Amino acid sequence: MLEFDSLKEIVASAEADMLKADNGNKAAGTRVRKTMQQVKAAAQAVRIKCLELKSEPAAPSAPAAPPAAPPAE
Repeated sequence: MLEFDSLKEIVASAEADMLKADNGNKAAGTRVRKTMQQVKAAAQAVRIKCLELKSEPAAPSAPAAPPAAPPAE
C-alpha cells in the first residue's frame, strides 16, 4: 500500500533530527514537530485507504454457474 510506505519513509526521515533534539538541539526539535504533523496526515491517509479497502466488494473468484434448467415434463 503506497500510503503506508509513505508513512514509513516520513518516520524514518525524522530519526536523525530526533536524536539531535534528544541531545538538546532546539532547531532539530522544531523539525521533528513539523515532521510529526506530516506523520499525522500520512496516518490519516492510511486510515482512509483501509476504510476504502474494507468497503470495496470482494471480487468473485470464479464466474457464477448458469442457472439450472427446469425439469422436463
